[in-house]
Amino acid sequence: MIEKGRISVLELALIMYATVIATAILYIPYVTVQHAKRDLWLSPIWGSLSGFLIVFIIVILSRFFPGKTLIEYCELILGRTIGKIIAFIYLFFLLHDTAIGFREYGEFVESAFLHNTPMLFVTGSIAISCAIAVHGGIQTIGRCAVLFLPIVLASYVLIYIFLIPDLNVKNMLPIMSNGVMPSIKGSLAPHAWLSQFSLMSFLLPLLTNQQKVMKWGMFSVIASVLTMVFINLGNLFLFGKIIINLQFPVFEAARFVSIGSFFEHIESIIIAVWVLGGFIQLSAFFYMLVLGTSQWLKLPSYKPFVLPIGFLIILFSAWTIPSFEDMIRGMGTTVPYYFLTVQLIIPILLLCVAVIRRKRPNSFLQ
Repeated sequence: MIEKGRISVLELALIMYATVIATAILYIPYVTVQHAKRDLWLSPIWGSLSGFLIVFIIVILSRFFPGKTLIEYCELILGRTIGKIIAFIYLFFLLHDTAIGFREYGEFVESAFLHNTPMLFVTGSIAISCAIAVHGGIQTIGRCAVLFLPIVLASYVLIYIFLIPDLNVKNMLPIMSNGVMPSIKGSLAPHAWLSQFSLMSFLLPLLTNQQKVMKWGMFSVIASVLTMVFINLGNLFLFGKIIINLQFPVFEAARFVSIGSFFEHIESIIIAVWVLGGFIQLSAFFYMLVLGTSQWLKLPSYKPFVLPIGFLIILFSAWTIPSFEDMIRGMGTTVPYYFLTVQLIIPILLLCVAVIRRKRPNSFLQ
C-alpha cells in the first residue's frame, strides 16, 4: 500500500462533503437559477439521485475488491490493457477536474477581492499550501477537514441568521408554477457536482474501520444536498427574482449583513473562511490525483510526484479555461455531461462487468 496513513469514516464524510460543497455553494446557484428560476431549491434534491447511486456503486465495488482503488481494480475487472486505458481516462479527467477546481478558486478570489492580482499568483499560492498538505498524507487532510469545516459551515449559517429580518419567504411562491421540468433542468449541475462522490474510491482503502461506510457515505450526500437547498433558499428569500443576475449570491448576501453600526461588510471574513473549505477540496483533489497516478504507474511512493503534478495542475487551470465567462457557460452546458460520463458511467460499467464475471463482495449493506 502506497499510503500508510488512515482516516476515520467521519473524516471520509467531511472530505467528500468539502469536495462537493466548497465550490457548489458559490457557482451552482447561478447556474441552476437560469433554468429553475424560483424552484432552484428543488434542483439539488433531484441531483441527489446521482450522489446516492454513485456512493452505492463505489462502496459495492470496494467490497468486491477490498483495499483497492478504482485505478487498481480497473485492471482486475477489464484486463491489463483495457483497464489501463480506462484508468488513464479517469486520471486525465481527474487532472482536468482538479485544474477546474483551482481555476474556480482563483476566479472567485480575484473577482471578489484581489482584483489586480495575476491569476497564476492566486492559484499558485493555494497550490503550494495544498502541496504541503498532500505531502503530509491523507491524515493531514483528514485532520484539517475536522478542524476547518465546522467553522466554514457555521459561517454560512450565520450569514442567513443575521439576515432573517430581510428574508421574504413569499419569494419562493408559487412553487412549480411552470411544472416540474424547470427544476429538473436546473438539476443538471447538482447531478454533476454530486457525481464527484466517485472519488470516494481513493479513500475507502484508507479507512481505519470499514464498518458503516455506506451509512456515512449516504450521510455525506444528504448533508451536501441539504446545504445546497439551504443556500439556495436563503438566496431566494433575500434576492427574489434578481438572483438570476448574481454570479456569487452567497458573497452578495454577506454584504447585506449589518448589525447595529459596528458589524457589517463581513464579505472579507467570508472569503477568508471560504478559503479554508476550498483548501480542503483542492487538497483532496490534488491528493487523489497524485495517489492515483502513482498507482497507475505502480510506484512505491506518491510523494515525488507532488510538486510536478502541482505544476501541471496550475498549467492546466490556465490553459483549459479561456475566461471566467466561458467557465460559467460550460457549467450549465457541457461540463455536467462531461462529469457524469466519466464519474457515473465508468463506475457503472465496472460494476456491471464485475457482476457478469461473478465477483462477490465480502459483505453487502451494513
